Amino acid sequence: MPAVSPITYPARTERWSMTEIRLEGPAYGNPFLEQSVSAVFRCKQQQVEVSGFYDGDGIYLVRFMPAFQETYSFTITTSFSAPLEGAFLVTPPAEGNHGMVRVAHTWHLAYEDGTPYYSVGTTCYVWPWQDDATIAQTLDTLAHSAFNKIRFCVFPKHYDYNLREPRSYPYEGTPMDSSVLTSENFHRYTGKTEGNQWDFTRFQPAHFRHLDHCVEALLRLGMEADLILFHPYDRWGFSSMRREEDLLYVRYMTARYAAYRNVWWSLANEYDLLPAKNLADWEAIADAICQSDPYRHLRSIHNCVHFYDYSRPWVTHCSIQRQDLYKSGELVETWRENYRKPVVLDEICYEGDIQHGWGNISGQELLRRFWEATVRGGYAGHGETFLHHDGVLWWSHGGRLYGECPPRLRFLHTILEQTPGIGLRPYHASWDEVCAVPEDLTCQGAYFLYYYGFMRPSFRDFALDESSRYEVHVLDTWEMTDTCAGIYSGKFRVKLPAKPYMAIQIKRISAP
Repeated sequence: MPAVSPITYPARTERWSMTEIRLEGPAYGNPFLEQSVSAVFRCKQQQVEVSGFYDGDGIYLVRFMPAFQETYSFTITTSFSAPLEGAFLVTPPAEGNHGMVRVAHTWHLAYEDGTPYYSVGTTCYVWPWQDDATIAQTLDTLAHSAFNKIRFCVFPKHYDYNLREPRSYPYEGTPMDSSVLTSENFHRYTGKTEGNQWDFTRFQPAHFRHLDHCVEALLRLGMEADLILFHPYDRWGFSSMRREEDLLYVRYMTARYAAYRNVWWSLANEYDLLPAKNLADWEAIADAICQSDPYRHLRSIHNCVHFYDYSRPWVTHCSIQRQDLYKSGELVETWRENYRKPVVLDEICYEGDIQHGWGNISGQELLRRFWEATVRGGYAGHGETFLHHDGVLWWSHGGRLYGECPPRLRFLHTILEQTPGIGLRPYHASWDEVCAVPEDLTCQGAYFLYYYGFMRPSFRDFALDESSRYEVHVLDTWEMTDTCAGIYSGKFRVKLPAKPYMAIQIKRISAP
């Protein structure tokens, strides 16, 4: 009869928080392939089966996120031990713990406890793979920002301004000699595997332990971690693994990270630039995530030129990179109707000054695109690409923010939080303005948000219900000012300063 492995785990855990069970097992051979661990967790209202994973040095981990405030029992089954059992108590969630983010009202997002979630995201592709000082600086910047989601890669990235080796690698093995790389020849190494020697069946636990710490740091900041599983900017061969290697990696990722409430799955950044993968590969990867993630985290895939079919059942929301040189938020209404899912514009160009057209728009233009997407019923994402002497660009490495847009996103988020119900939908009040009203039809006529972008009216006339009273606010989205313009009924005129980036917010304060 197999021996019983000792296990350790906390006696109490918080609702919607990750609890971890640690057990000892064999370290010989290849435990990633030759051993298995799974567990069943039970309470009166829930039964969940999860997979464990090998964490190196003879240690196996099982992670679980409880959904109810009850006593849970569990049974662990392994390939090397007799069954293991235990129990723990789930306590109420602490302040700030609202559970996972899920789709709400078709086009929007909310936490599990019903609290609205208004995505204000940013992109820092390889911030976890920088030195400790840069990582600490990134986290400090995020702590003082309005961002509540960040997109980043699990694999290292090889692209302009990011040619150095990462701090660690996801697999056992050795990389090619990076000393041959220069800014002139790096493109010919993208996607090449020559010189790399990896064992794609042996993960490097230290790489993922560090990623654990980064996801946990974001959780403490109240931020969603949008994990990019694959991307094309690669000189190590991780973008051209075989399907069975891809699926082994995906199952390891879900076993390791699905119990974190703040995780989202992004199958790829610019999926259509990975020549080694076809549609069947992406669908197989998506199916593996759906099968191995018992919590049903948000899932999507990001494009370069060609949109993925976001109507696919496994896709929970649209993760979009704009396809037009100029238009982004202006097309949100079309995408809402085409896909009938939340529209998250994860890339609408970045505030910066590099040579690429996607990385040199002004802070004013980036903010305008945020507001345009918002008032049309979607959500936008930020990025920054200012080229400084130290070569640290936020979009890739993290560090500091230098742009004018980020402080103004807090003002936008504050306005979003004033939305009755959950989320905004476009409302065609007039042909020459963009307007939003609450998605919740029970709030019809109670709230209006108008945005004028680069237009500069000196006044606007309105005609609303004569039997209701409305409080009107003039919002300067760039100067971040909110000025009460008075209380009105029926027909009225609102004076504006004849400058761009203005908005008008109208709230019904009494009804017949």
